[in-house]
Amino acid sequence: MKTDIVVEEIEIHGHCDPHFSAVKEAFANNFIHAGDVGASFAATINGEFVIDIWAGYADADRTRPWKRDTLACLYSTTKTMTALCALILVDRGQLDLDAPVAKYWPEFAQAGKKDIPVKYLLSHQSGLVWFDEPIPVEALFDWERVVGLLAAQKPWWSPGTQSGYHAITQGYLVGEVIRRITNRTVGTFFRDEIANPLQADCQIGLSISDERRVAEMIPPPAMQPGNPLYIGSALMPEMARRSMYPLIDQNNPIIFSRSRAWRDAEIPSANGYGNARSVARMASVLVSGEVDGVRLLSLPTIDKAFQEQCYGIDFILKLPIRWALGFVLVSKEMPFGPNPHTLFGGGGGGSAVIIDRDARLSLAYVMNNCLGSAVEGDDRALSLARALYAALKSEGKEAYARK
Repeated sequence: MKTDIVVEEIEIHGHCDPHFSAVKEAFANNFIHAGDVGASFAATINGEFVIDIWAGYADADRTRPWKRDTLACLYSTTKTMTALCALILVDRGQLDLDAPVAKYWPEFAQAGKKDIPVKYLLSHQSGLVWFDEPIPVEALFDWERVVGLLAAQKPWWSPGTQSGYHAITQGYLVGEVIRRITNRTVGTFFRDEIANPLQADCQIGLSISDERRVAEMIPPPAMQPGNPLYIGSALMPEMARRSMYPLIDQNNPIIFSRSRAWRDAEIPSANGYGNARSVARMASVLVSGEVDGVRLLSLPTIDKAFQEQCYGIDFILKLPIRWALGFVLVSKEMPFGPNPHTLFGGGGGGSAVIIDRDARLSLAYVMNNCLGSAVEGDDRALSLARALYAALKSEGKEAYARK
């Protein structure tokens, strides 16, 4: 059932279970006080939506309303889509996380990489965060060129000794393993095996037929040196400046993502498109493996997805991060939720997804005003999560998690 709710002059569309009215209020507050222009938020418990709301505008000039089917670029939240593809292959017995990557991708064995296991790709431990020589940003649209360079590249540190956030390369690394196993690109595999069966409106790359639905991604007002969000800022760690984007000194990545060339490509770590409803539905698979009778994962594979792979100061971001397989695990430094079996994925600008197996919960936040961090989380998303958890804890509402 669709309802329209006005909270302090912010018109919020969609459905919000009355038990979670505080989340609706927090969502409105993001527009009033935290800079949201257009956004969507959704949450499922046991695979059923308890919240599916959206508001605001799909463009900076505030002329196009954000609609139920508006899509936005997810940036690094795309990594969670790619990780789920890999986990499905694990579940089917087609991918062994402990096997060398070179078993599936023989050319990868170059430069001393013959023993690197697949799990290091998913947990950012391979040391292949970028290339020794700079490449033009247009190279990202040439799959064969990028994976060829990665196959020849020597790791920047001894693989398995620490993590280092593979902001762009992780999608190509995991995606090429998926392609070698299935003879399908990761975008095609995601569409055929996840999006279509779940009727989840998200994709890697953007079909030209969906251009009319896509939101304009808005960069921060001071996207320039001196702002820590600027990718070339002196406030950003040196290794992050070297490795996180090939866009430094070439393009503003947020503006560049509006181009048709970006949208035509498959960049499985950065150019997924979706909305909160579609991301939360996809993520709900990691709660029990089955959504509306569609089973994609077994419980043993879900157990693997929640296992810690490494925990320490990330070589690239200089932050303490607890990595699982393609997701960040909750930790004392990054308390995305109150429960121990909680995964997080985030995208540059602020999009986010949280999967809490203890609460049987998945939630997602997708927006177009790019103000937040990919790995640490955006307070707009985290404020919604806090409001939702507070509602779950209140008297009588814990029952949701037990249903």
